[in-house]
Amino acid sequence: MKLSRIAIGAAIAASVGALTFAATPFGGDAPAGVARAAPEFQSIDTWLNSPPLQLEALRGQVVLVDFWTYTCINCLNHLPHVKEWHEKYKDKGLTVVGVHTPEFAFEKSTRNVKDAIQRLQIRHAVAQDNSYGTWKAFNNQYWPAVYLIDKAGRIAYSHFGEGSYAATEKKIQALLAQPYPPANAAATAPSGNPK
Repeated sequence: MKLSRIAIGAAIAASVGALTFAATPFGGDAPAGVARAAPEFQSIDTWLNSPPLQLEALRGQVVLVDFWTYTCINCLNHLPHVKEWHEKYKDKGLTVVGVHTPEFAFEKSTRNVKDAIQRLQIRHAVAQDNSYGTWKAFNNQYWPAVYLIDKAGRIAYSHFGEGSYAATEKKIQALLAQPYPPANAAATAPSGNPK
């Protein structure tokens, strides 16, 4: 009996270890050297609270991309933090873009999204992604999902679901503190390129 309990315990420990390893890619810092270029906003139906934005034009700023939808309870629980970060850091180099990607057909209505923005007192940019163009470009699968893009246009951090608000804010602060262009840009620029 003891042997089978030990074997069961080992199997459970191995399973927990596998689950922990499998969960790692779904949030937190991108591993060093693995950060990928952020894809451009794609197939946006309507921009609300902002003229159309392009990530290329936002180089030198930190960009927080928040995938959400206005009937998702997890998104609504998460939203006060996104709004707070916008207010707190908008004048320090942070641009917040809420990418509203609908889960249900009625959420595709621009009027409904505008009403939700007003009701929820959202002041940051909102991109209406009805065709999932930007969602697919980011390979996103979750509501809510936060991606932090560094000043060079690379995804430096991601978090899916509620929580990790303190860690996310610390990462925002760290990215805002980084110089732009990076200190090693001249060393890595190809020769003959006047940078």
